[in-house]
Amino acid sequence: MGCCHYDSVAPGCDSAFTVDASRVTFGRGCLREVGTRARALGMRRVALFSDARVARLPVFQTVLDALRAAGLDVVPYTDVRVEPTDASFQHAARFATELQPDGYVSLGGGSVIDTCKAANLYATHPADFLAYVNAPVGEGRAVPGPLRPHLACPTTSGTGSEVTGITIFDLVSLHAKTGIASPLLRPSEALIDPDCTDTLPAEVTAASGMDVLSHALESYTARPYTRRPVGPGPRPLSQGANPWSDLGCREALRLMGLYLERAVKDAGDREAREQVMWAATLAGIAFGNAGVHVPHAMAYAVAGGVRDFRPSGYPPDAPLVPHGLAVILNAPAVFRYTAATSPERHLEAAGWLGADVRGASASDAGEVLATRLSHLMRAVGLPADLRGVGYTEADLDALTHGTLPQQRLLQNAPREMTRPVLTELFRQALHAP
Repeated sequence: MGCCHYDSVAPGCDSAFTVDASRVTFGRGCLREVGTRARALGMRRVALFSDARVARLPVFQTVLDALRAAGLDVVPYTDVRVEPTDASFQHAARFATELQPDGYVSLGGGSVIDTCKAANLYATHPADFLAYVNAPVGEGRAVPGPLRPHLACPTTSGTGSEVTGITIFDLVSLHAKTGIASPLLRPSEALIDPDCTDTLPAEVTAASGMDVLSHALESYTARPYTRRPVGPGPRPLSQGANPWSDLGCREALRLMGLYLERAVKDAGDREAREQVMWAATLAGIAFGNAGVHVPHAMAYAVAGGVRDFRPSGYPPDAPLVPHGLAVILNAPAVFRYTAATSPERHLEAAGWLGADVRGASASDAGEVLATRLSHLMRAVGLPADLRGVGYTEADLDALTHGTLPQQRLLQNAPREMTRPVLTELFRQALHAP
């Protein structure tokens, strides 16, 4: 579609967009470069962040050995919580403050990379915990300056955290997720090695893959940057859909349509696992510049209010709705609602994901895309609606209440998201067709 989506600039809105990206190295075996990369970033004393499960895998020893072979002093931190909380972020920040490393390496999924970002932030620029947290939950204070170098090494193919300036956590007192967003949080470099995904459980591949898919869908259908009111200061990370992010969204969606089911159903399908991880990288770079919108905003309430759901493939010690699952459960309802703003984009996305769009009209766009998403959810073995993770009609008010504070995301949506609209979207998400 090129730039035709952006031909006109609304009065008082932006007429330009900014491209930011981490340095990325992608390919099998590239984790063996972590020591030389860390030294090149000036690291001498390294805080190596991971979680207890990853720390038991051979890949952790590979990274540890490579860092030590480069002559670096490495201090591991493996207490990262899967789906981190404000308390787990603060625990990690205390570790980093006491250690005062001159650089960080994160090895794990989005929870590990996000925790490392937060630890780096609070150890480098100490402040009350809510100071940097997105308003209106926190103060939304700007990060005052650069952080220590951070080399991010993802082991899952989903969050894109290795190339974004966003870190997400569960604020337990509100039973909802929120986060911190700043370009200064973006890791200095990312080493993305598809070998890490060969042992990933099918359930994790499915949930994280749905996060990839929704990153691309939301960025592609977000409010265009030419509709974002110009404000004081630099452009936000969520600047809206733009021609740069569109490139990554299109290719990520095409790859997910071809390879996601294969990657979930056969861990030995190395081509599929590699292509899904490349799609995750592309989608991460895209949403790191465009921003996501309503499915992610709703997901933070879904994940934060979990009661009893314990998915296989994840640590069994506490209930959780994996992030990618929490996102995709809301997506069919949301895209039915947003399709009227750009039906051609919604139809294109459905086609890239494998839907038959021949003969479909603009009025069909939302239903075609929603139906394809529901099919993919079932095809990879995920619950099809919010009832599958324990929610009922009695939870509608609480879910809506937990979503409304996510204004950074809701304002990036192509349509206005009022309380009644959100409640109706949650009602629809409870009942898969």
